[in-house]
Amino acid sequence: MLHVVLLGQLVSFSKALMSFSSSLSANLGVNSPFALSFSSYFGLALVFGSFLLYRRQKLHISWYWYVLLAFVAVQGSYLANKAFQFSSITSVTILNCWTIVWVIMLTWLFLGTKYSLWQFLGAAICVSGLCLVLLSDSGVGGDGGGSNPVLGDALMIAGTCFFAFSNVGEEFCVKKAGWIEVIAMSSLFAMLMSLTGMIIFELKNLESISWSPQVVLSFIGFGISGFMFFSLTPLVLQASGATLFNLSLLTANMWAVAIRVFIYHQTVDWLYFVSFLFVGVGLVVYSKTEKYSNELPKLENDDNNQPYQLLPGEGVGV
Repeated sequence: MLHVVLLGQLVSFSKALMSFSSSLSANLGVNSPFALSFSSYFGLALVFGSFLLYRRQKLHISWYWYVLLAFVAVQGSYLANKAFQFSSITSVTILNCWTIVWVIMLTWLFLGTKYSLWQFLGAAICVSGLCLVLLSDSGVGGDGGGSNPVLGDALMIAGTCFFAFSNVGEEFCVKKAGWIEVIAMSSLFAMLMSLTGMIIFELKNLESISWSPQVVLSFIGFGISGFMFFSLTPLVLQASGATLFNLSLLTANMWAVAIRVFIYHQTVDWLYFVSFLFVGVGLVVYSKTEKYSNELPKLENDDNNQPYQLLPGEGVGV
């Protein structure tokens, strides 16, 4: 069990590194969200695409589903990276937890997933905590950080909506195909879409960038941390399920606070800590009943030797 906890913290740390790399590039004057996304998708498509070619198996799902999945993932990544242009790393990282709220709504409406009152209560507590972040960034209780924190928060919340569609799409795809196929194909199309967006919308921005070592490292850091995050996430989900995964990602908020205080030398509003507490309690309450439903798919997966199937709220945008 210890190695699962350590693996979960590695995923959380890689998520924090993604946030830091995107935030650093924004602070250095780089305005190229598509280019950042491309640096991450390129490595995923190269490695997992090679595995998929080596296996020489036919696709379990038609390619156009992966195109749709990649489209919503790229839009979510674009909005999330764009949010760092206006808001602080702590706000963007904490508001990323809003994804689970959209996932609950989408799976309940379109997949017929049933949730207990405990899970709805946990989600409501999380939303209460996230609303405190919005209050802080609107000027209540202190300075939220960033040039336009309210706009940045709005972009991040919109991004989590796309991430939620991506999560539900991944849940559908993983039921029919293995993780290697899903990551390889969705990353391939996401890489091509990011490249297209980069050429059309960001070419002038890239040409105007002063390519200092810090800027180069921010792109490399985002690519490596993104590769780590999306590669290790399936391992944590299969080993422990959504309970430990969601709680592990919660520590990414702590890393974000540490980065803001010790690297950017900025103060953190007291409402952030209250929000962090609310989100933590909400995730614990949400996971209270989810852990029981998480055991059954694992047993079925072992007996039938079928690909692991995601539970509602487990997926992450690629």
